[in-house]
Amino acid sequence: MPLALIISSHVAASQVGGSAQALALAPFKVDAMVVPTVLYGRHPGWGPPGGAAVPVDAIDGMLDGIEANGYFSQIDLVITGYFASALQVRSAARAIDAVRAAPRDAGARKPFVIVDPTLGDSGKGLYVPIDVAEAVTADLVPRADLIACNTWELQRLTGAETRNPAQALAGARLLGKPALISSVARGEEIGVIYADRKEAWLAAHAPSPDAPKGTGDLLTALYGAAVLDGLAPAYALPRAVGGVAETVSAAHMWKARELPLVAMAQRLKATSPHVRMERLN
Repeated sequence: MPLALIISSHVAASQVGGSAQALALAPFKVDAMVVPTVLYGRHPGWGPPGGAAVPVDAIDGMLDGIEANGYFSQIDLVITGYFASALQVRSAARAIDAVRAAPRDAGARKPFVIVDPTLGDSGKGLYVPIDVAEAVTADLVPRADLIACNTWELQRLTGAETRNPAQALAGARLLGKPALISSVARGEEIGVIYADRKEAWLAAHAPSPDAPKGTGDLLTALYGAAVLDGLAPAYALPRAVGGVAETVSAAHMWKARELPLVAMAQRLKATSPHVRMERLN
C-alpha cells in the first residue's frame, strides 16, 4: 500500500489543506499520515478561523514518532502545503531530508516530494508572513520533485509574468524542475499547466464561479496519486484536473459550501469530458 506524509493545515469544518488531501488520496488506496501545521475551525476565507498554529516542538515530536516507527523508509509521497512559521518550514525540510535518507528495500520506489508553496493568490496578495514565504522559497522549493503553485505564486517565485499559458510556461521552466501551475487563464477557459524540460501540457475547462476553497489542495493530492499510479504527465494531468473540475461542478449542483470529497470519491479516479488537453510544445 502506498504511504504519504502530508505536512500542512488541518481545518475541521472546511475541505482544505492536509486533512482534505488525506480524504482525496483514500480512494486511490494511499494511506496518509497528516502532520498539521495549524488546527483551525474553518478556512480563513470565511472569517476568523478559530484555533491556532501548532508549536514547532509538537510538529518535530510528531515527525519523530513517525520516524521511530520506521515509516520514513516506507513513505512514497510527501506533500507540503500551508505553514504558519518559518520554523515549521525548516522542520518540514529536515523531514524531507530524513525521508530521502532512510534505508529502503532493494528496488523500492524513491519518495516523490510535492511542494505546494502556499503563499498567496491573485487579488489577495501574500497571506503568510514574509519570513514564511522566504523560508518556503529557500528551504522547500529546492527540495521538490514537483512544485505545485498558482500563477500568482509562480510570479512571486520567478518574477515572470503569468497572464497567459505562454508566459506561465516560460515562468514554470525558470523553476528548473517539473511544475504544476494552476489558475492559468486561456480565453474563456481556466486551466492547469504541467511543464518539465521535455514536455508541457495544458488541461483547460470552463471556469466555475465561486468555486469552494481547496481546489489547489485537491489538485496536488490527485496529481500525487497519479504519480504513484505510474501515469505519465499526459495522463496524470487530465485525471487530476478532471477530478477537481467534476468535484467543483458537483458542489455547485448540490449547493455545497465545501468540496464534497467523500461523495465524489469514486469520481476522482476518472477523467472528465469537460477537460480539454493541449500540448504546448
